[in-house]
Amino acid sequence: MRLILGSGSPRRRELLAQIGIVADDIRPPEIDETPEKAELPRPYCARMAREKAVAVPATADEVVLCADTTVALGRRILGKPADAGEAAEFLLAMSGRRHKVITAVAVKHGERIWERDVVTTVMMKRLSDEELNAYLATNDWQGKAGGYGIQGPAGALIPWIQGSFTAVVGLPLAETAGLLQAAGYPVWRQV
Repeated sequence: MRLILGSGSPRRRELLAQIGIVADDIRPPEIDETPEKAELPRPYCARMAREKAVAVPATADEVVLCADTTVALGRRILGKPADAGEAAEFLLAMSGRRHKVITAVAVKHGERIWERDVVTTVMMKRLSDEELNAYLATNDWQGKAGGYGIQGPAGALIPWIQGSFTAVVGLPLAETAGLLQAAGYPVWRQV
């Protein structure tokens, strides 16, 4: 049985490696990630993971793993910022407040799809202008939902979380291992 990771994210590959899993192939799908009108963050995130899994071509002996991470400030979806100005807008909106990070996982084997989503509450400290500008200058915000990655320099801006750290990074490992096992992928095989 071969594992196909439907994501180009190096963070997801690193997280899988933590539990001894290396994908046999990487096949990031090309899908439209635009939220539907009035779509809420959690259903949006689940839909994205599912649509990614469906879009990845696979043979009968391949298990496809896809995920989507969304940052939600209330009902507002904070996606990947287009530029430093939008990243600053997102970070200032979250400054001194709690927000939710939702990561949905979809595993496909044959015609069947197994799904889970994990919601983690994250507190961002009140950002000074110096902290905001220094973080933006790292360019670590690029390509990250909400404009930050907790596993990088922004970790200094997050005093606490309630939930799954690995989900905030981009792949909740306990839930992902469970889904892979349900799909018949041997997560705990002896090497």
